[in-house]
Amino acid sequence: MNLLLHTCCAPCSVYCIDSLRNEGIEPTVYWFNPNIHPYMEYKARRDTLKDYTASINVKAIFEENYGLRYFCKNVINDLENRCSNYCYPVRLEQTAKFAKENGYDAFSTTLLVSPYQKHDVIIEVANKMAKRYGLDFLYRDFRVGFREGQNKARSLGLYMQKYCGCVFSEEERYKSKIEKDIKEGRYGTRK
Repeated sequence: MNLLLHTCCAPCSVYCIDSLRNEGIEPTVYWFNPNIHPYMEYKARRDTLKDYTASINVKAIFEENYGLRYFCKNVINDLENRCSNYCYPVRLEQTAKFAKENGYDAFSTTLLVSPYQKHDVIIEVANKMAKRYGLDFLYRDFRVGFREGQNKARSLGLYMQKYCGCVFSEEERYKSKIEKDIKEGRYGTRK
């Protein structure tokens, strides 16, 4: 099987690559993530993935598309559904398109390792893209290895991000603290 593996970051790729290799599948890692912001976060994740894939001798392809303006333009009117309506489709469609144009017969994604992602939506979008581009979508429920992969990533000293990727997911990470600070009158003041 000639598999293109959409990859959101190095830590999420650890278990996915290990388990695919255990099945005898040698994936090609594909970086396309115009939803990750701000730029220094995008750069940290990309560069960590470059270093990691080189260290384990995995072929990797990096599509440089920071995409802040396009991201904002496409999510601003539907922030609550941005993952389902923009972030998953834009990345999985580009992955499927690249796979088709470059002789891959299947694709998958490391998004399937995270218990924090909308697993069913990812599967639905990926199957739609597989049909559109005449490819197989290799489904694996990588979530069983999430903690194992994260622990290995930590032991390797990989950069470990603290939020999904976009600025709105970073805001959600701090939402309860922000709300508490507003309620207690500390928001916008230095203490």
